[in-house]
Amino acid sequence: MWRHIARRLLASVAVVFLAATFTFVLIHLAPGDPFSGAAENSRVTPEIQAQWRAEYALDRPIPEQYVRYMANIASGNFGHSFSQHRPVSAALADAIPNTLLLMGMALSASFIIGIVLGVLQARAHGTALDRVLGGVSLFFYSMPDFWLALVMLLVFSVWLGVLPAGGMTDPLMYEYWPFARRMQDRALHLVLPVASFTLLVSAAVARYQRAAMIDVARQDFVRTARAKGASEHRVTIKHIFRNALLPTITLLGLAFPLLLGGSVFIERIFSWPGMGRLAADAILTRDYPLVMAVVIVGSMLVSAGNLLADILYAIADPRLRRS
Repeated sequence: MWRHIARRLLASVAVVFLAATFTFVLIHLAPGDPFSGAAENSRVTPEIQAQWRAEYALDRPIPEQYVRYMANIASGNFGHSFSQHRPVSAALADAIPNTLLLMGMALSASFIIGIVLGVLQARAHGTALDRVLGGVSLFFYSMPDFWLALVMLLVFSVWLGVLPAGGMTDPLMYEYWPFARRMQDRALHLVLPVASFTLLVSAAVARYQRAAMIDVARQDFVRTARAKGASEHRVTIKHIFRNALLPTITLLGLAFPLLLGGSVFIERIFSWPGMGRLAADAILTRDYPLVMAVVIVGSMLVSAGNLLADILYAIADPRLRRS
């Protein structure tokens, strides 16, 4: 088991390296650079643009820029952000905790609710309850994420006015409130983005879990357990549910990149200062160092999700611990 984890860690390093390399090549092959837009400003002369490019080594050949960038990354230096006007590491340090808070809560709620709904549907397979829950899940599963977020914002913030429209905290009063009131304010700002994401992902998890439960329930060892006199609750939890978790664990590993990619629309719509919003702004401004850093963080999340899925596989299925 530990050898397998070590191999996966080495593979993760290779994945991060390849992702950084391909992104570097693609972004530098695209026409223009971060200072091309300054040409529209009459006060920015071509000499000034050339000085800026020389300062950030953008006038050097691409292979030389690549070697320099990889050397900086190896030493923990992500460079200076053109759009943020500060070190990239500082921008990441501000954005990553906010995204982990938002998407961590959303993913946790999504899988808990989705698994529970999937189990309920599987136990009520073919009944009216199964059809109703399946219809609701399909409705949210087929809904575009940005559209649902906009509808939630319109209904609960504009029409009803019961929840804040965006941001992490109240921009005026947060600093003057006591600790308990601050926590309440932050929790209220989390409700809409977390609920929007949870409704979408939990619907997908529920459908995966239901299909896996129904498939496992038809296996011979389940019929044997029932023939031996095991209670239906014990059969469901110990025999069906545990074996049906494996596809859901795979889905969990694949969902880890949603910590970054899935947060783009949610954070933009609800003005949440996290990685998704940071990545979108970096791409729009052609901020090379920040785009590269976001890609590296995203590839690390992919690798972490796959490693977590392998560990959870071994916990759910003891046969895999011997491999």
